[in-house]
Amino acid sequence: MLAKGREILMIPGPTNVPDEVLRAMHRPAIDIRQGPLVELTDRCLADLKAIFRTETAKTFIYAANGHGTWEAALSNTLSPGDKVLVLDCGRFARGWGEIASALGVDVEVLPGSWRSAVDPDALRARLAADTHGTIKAVMTVQVDTASGVLNDIPALRRAIDAAGHPALFMVDTIASLGTAPFEMDAWGVDLAISAAQKGLMTPPGLGFIAAGPRAFEAHASAKLRTAYWDWTRRLGDEHYMKYCGTPPEHLLFGFRQALDLLLDEGLEAAFRRHAALSGAVKAAIAVWAEGGAIEFNILEPAERSASVSVFLTPGFDPAGLRRFCEEVCGVTIGGTIGEIAGQGIRIGHMGHVNAPMILGTLGAIEMGLQALAIPHGSGGVQAAVTHLADAVARAR
Repeated sequence: MLAKGREILMIPGPTNVPDEVLRAMHRPAIDIRQGPLVELTDRCLADLKAIFRTETAKTFIYAANGHGTWEAALSNTLSPGDKVLVLDCGRFARGWGEIASALGVDVEVLPGSWRSAVDPDALRARLAADTHGTIKAVMTVQVDTASGVLNDIPALRRAIDAAGHPALFMVDTIASLGTAPFEMDAWGVDLAISAAQKGLMTPPGLGFIAAGPRAFEAHASAKLRTAYWDWTRRLGDEHYMKYCGTPPEHLLFGFRQALDLLLDEGLEAAFRRHAALSGAVKAAIAVWAEGGAIEFNILEPAERSASVSVFLTPGFDPAGLRRFCEEVCGVTIGGTIGEIAGQGIRIGHMGHVNAPMILGTLGAIEMGLQALAIPHGSGGVQAAVTHLADAVARAR
């Protein structure tokens, strides 16, 4: 009925691709062994270091999605039978652990909750009990898009240090890089991974790794190394081998443009934008929750991410509301997955997103709540408007 016009995609990934990025990809193929593509690769690798905030790590680009990059991180640093500790807080740290298990790695999951961040004290206690240092790596996500949680990466690093444990600290930033502060060197992260299709505003298909000195020490003796993922093979002078084969040229053209957009905005400005837009969404949810049929999945406000907001719907089936938003309004929002599948809604707000997109999405949801007679507090959109107006005023 009201869905004509440009559709709005507000899921936790893939996210909206800027028109400038799409235009950058609309060009002929070029030589893969010399000339402009070589320079483009060098610039992308250097700018990735700036975005990961590292001077000590080496960066890599893979023709792969995030799951492939998980495997690249594991195969380059571990051997069959090595033990890793996965920090549970949602679907995606567990998913990384499942990849590790399939490779023959011994995976232990540190119990956690889908409704809160990883507990640093629990991590410290588990590592302190590992007196023989059998745990070779600690694996976590900064943001889990299934639960909506934001983990305190510096606090987890301090917990590892307090236990005096030598495990590598590996962090998945797929849903956080470019949307929230991440300081690889300052926070003592040994290996970080990411992917193109969320805060980095590029179509799916590129994965990234930043590998620090301790990760490279482990790489020297890793027995899971395979030709495609292997860092050593990708570090030679031959451009072709930086991708272990034909480079994904058109994705690289798009990614270069996306990097330019992000760096022109400035990382700190991008973080402020995401914080303001996320705060607006959460202000609306808080008002809607007053009706008793909606509640935040993540209980502590400080642990809610700036990338995605997840709310549960114990008072109704969320499928009808999602269908209303898409079919009546042309707005696509996400359903919950994993342990909370079918129990709520996920609103993605990362990457190429602005205030009208957020307010339009919230307006569609609030209209759906009213049209479907779902109990909710009224004035959620107004709360979002007020939040954004206050954020703009503070920034002046």
